[in-house]
Amino acid sequence: MDLNYLWVFLMAATPVWELRGAIPAGMFVLHLPWPWVFFVSLLGNIFPVPFILLFLEPVSRLLTRVKWMERVLHWIFERTRRRSELVKKYERIGLMVFVAVPLPGTGAWTGALIAFLLAMDLKSALWPIALGVVIAGVIVLTLCLLGWVGALIAGVGLTLLAVLGLWKF
Repeated sequence: MDLNYLWVFLMAATPVWELRGAIPAGMFVLHLPWPWVFFVSLLGNIFPVPFILLFLEPVSRLLTRVKWMERVLHWIFERTRRRSELVKKYERIGLMVFVAVPLPGTGAWTGALIAFLLAMDLKSALWPIALGVVIAGVIVLTLCLLGWVGALIAGVGLTLLAVLGLWKF
């Protein structure tokens, strides 16, 4: 097995990169064929979700015994709670849509945190998160396959979202 696929898997499994970074990196930096990059990215992005859902509570309880870790976790959880309105309102469909939008601060990791904070169990949270990952993967892959046109579409879309976000304030 080519070690580059392991890098794609690991990038997709990290909370910062997820598949939003793993797909373009696999295609344009590592020069791997897009069908395999897409498949490996999906697997990598979904891989940590069950572990987050199953073990976040006991790990967070353990970490909150250390004062500075308690502050860090409180900051992360509060930031995540503010982003969870869509999920609170529409539950599983909202969770899927939240994860499906390939923007910074959304994705499988944040979706799993939101599911944890809303006391969703593994069974009710895993499938919406997995479907959201697939949808986000298709969006990112499509934009990557469109090349400069895809980059232009993404840039205009992000700019429009930023302007609408500022308009709200």
